[in-house]
Amino acid sequence: MADQGTLTVAVDAGGTFTDIVLVDRASGQRWEAKVPTTPADRSQAFVDGVAQVLEIAGRAPAGISHVLHGTTVATNAILEGKGARAGLLTTAGLRHVLEIGRHDIPRHENLYSWVKPRRPIPPEQVMEAKERLAVDGSVVTPLDESDIRAAADEFRRLDAQAVAVCFLHAYANPTHERRAGALLAELLPGIPITLSSEVLPVFREYERTMATALNAYVMPAISTYVRRIEDRLKESGVSAPLLLMKSSGGVIRGAGAAKQPVQTALSGPAAGVVGARALGLRAGFPRLITLDVGGTSADISLIDGEPRLTTEGKVGDWPLTLPMIDIHTIGAGGGSIARVSPEGALVVGPASAGADPGPVAYRRGGEEPTLTDANLVLGRLPPSLLDGRITLDADASARAIEAKVARPLGLTLHDAARGIVAVADNNMAGAIRVVSVQRGFDPVDFALVPFGGAGPLQGSAIARLLGMKRILVPARPGVLAAEGLLAAKLRNEFTRTVMLRAPIADPAPLAAAYAALDAEAVAWLEAESVPAASREVRWRAGMRYVNQGFELFVDWPARSADTATLSAAIERFHDEHERLYTFAQRDTQVEIVTLEVTALGTMPGPADEVLPARDAPTPIGEQLVDLERGSSRVPVWRRDHLGAGAVVKGPAIVVQMDATTWLAPGDVATMDPFGNLVVEVSD
Repeated sequence: MADQGTLTVAVDAGGTFTDIVLVDRASGQRWEAKVPTTPADRSQAFVDGVAQVLEIAGRAPAGISHVLHGTTVATNAILEGKGARAGLLTTAGLRHVLEIGRHDIPRHENLYSWVKPRRPIPPEQVMEAKERLAVDGSVVTPLDESDIRAAADEFRRLDAQAVAVCFLHAYANPTHERRAGALLAELLPGIPITLSSEVLPVFREYERTMATALNAYVMPAISTYVRRIEDRLKESGVSAPLLLMKSSGGVIRGAGAAKQPVQTALSGPAAGVVGARALGLRAGFPRLITLDVGGTSADISLIDGEPRLTTEGKVGDWPLTLPMIDIHTIGAGGGSIARVSPEGALVVGPASAGADPGPVAYRRGGEEPTLTDANLVLGRLPPSLLDGRITLDADASARAIEAKVARPLGLTLHDAARGIVAVADNNMAGAIRVVSVQRGFDPVDFALVPFGGAGPLQGSAIARLLGMKRILVPARPGVLAAEGLLAAKLRNEFTRTVMLRAPIADPAPLAAAYAALDAEAVAWLEAESVPAASREVRWRAGMRYVNQGFELFVDWPARSADTATLSAAIERFHDEHERLYTFAQRDTQVEIVTLEVTALGTMPGPADEVLPARDAPTPIGEQLVDLERGSSRVPVWRRDHLGAGAVVKGPAIVVQMDATTWLAPGDVATMDPFGNLVVEVSD
């Protein structure tokens, strides 16, 4: 049949594998592929995966109308310190804002030996310009354009590949920044220029400067990456626009991501959370804790109807106060290396075998035992992965664990393997407590959604550690992040610091500020050609008690800013403060610090897949598994042989192309109409 532009392809590039999902929006039919990530040029894995999934589906490239992508390119550049040589132009006297930073020391660091990490833009690459704005945006000192020209000469001498501009109080009045940016663009042709008033127009100089600096730091890498993908897609016959996932859970066009690449810093993990929310709503579970376990890391988030957003995120050592889904990441994945510390303790992660060489079992030269090797030795993994494309070497895994863990600790092989799994499980359970218990939520009230290539192997044990009673294993757990891209909306946030204290005698300034942001949001939706019926605009406000040093964001009650909605919003702030910190000071003045307006555009989505019932399935075989009470042969089920309503009791192994699910003794899994395994966990 001829394609009529009804295909959407979603590509999620992880550290070990790149996952691809192709969907026909008219029929809901899906195809998936998984290819090894190509670290030297990640765009190569992207186009290879698209070609592979089109071949599997028997479809033509011209039928693709949407290309969606979640990427870790910006994240990796920041974490690995491999960004561009960037320059920073700031107000005279503020040259060392980045270097000074905040006077706090990261948790778990030694107070006396901690060394402040090198900034993405060191002081020798920071230039100053004479200009000054007051806190209300009024001009105190006009911009000295000769300083801009001198700075451009110095950036040229330093061979800067990108330049950030961050002037004091530019969030209140961007005029000086815009003029400086225009001059730099004229004097430094071909060099990308980024302004703080466009990246993060809110107060707090260090955080605003850092966000702008990081944006400049990753701009060349993201621009090159986006251009390569778009060029290769066109060469392969795909003319559809490229949309990239933002850290806040929406998508923007490739050109927008190239201009503000720091918005994609948590692109890949955010896509998984969006996908989990979509499947949870379909399955009737709006309250979820997500556990995305890949080859290198585990990403955890909490969904209470909607994913929780934060403006207190971090990427590596750096604060990133852009709106982003609240995701806690730890170094625990299938490739996490197990070792014995000098003190004699068993440690799993954060070091990882990654995609190359990978776990010992992959036969690619790996020598360090990993979590995957431990699961294989315990019998929880099948002899091969990816439908036979990767054959596993259990003997090699056993030798590595014996030599590197069992013998040094005086343990048997299986005790050592169980220890590796237990340490990893406890690390992940601890990370879940960070996003739940430390945020005022009890994990017992949520369903656990384990996904990623390694998540469903660990889900049962982690749920038990936390007292959780239900697990929701997605139909395609290994590619849920790619599925999440299909559920994402076009999204952009518009923010402004206002600093208004309630009660406000005249709400007109508040209403005017919101109206200006709302107009920007509507204009953006117009520019993106989003039909009126597919548009949504949301308002939020960051508030605090007077003299507090942090804000809490709450949803604004309506799309208006009168006395009644202001009072209702303040009451929401009191309630949220009490939920988080067990108290509210209702007799204390509240300060409205930052306004945020979010523009959302719903894109054409695929029809829901409904899984038919089937005759009672039978296992495809048995496998010897090491259980706490001893070894036992357990049934192995093929996931695609299970119809709606099928019941599988643990202990059991459920295999599929993109992941393996381990059901512990006492687990009872039921296949729901959408292909999810709903697992009831016994005590």
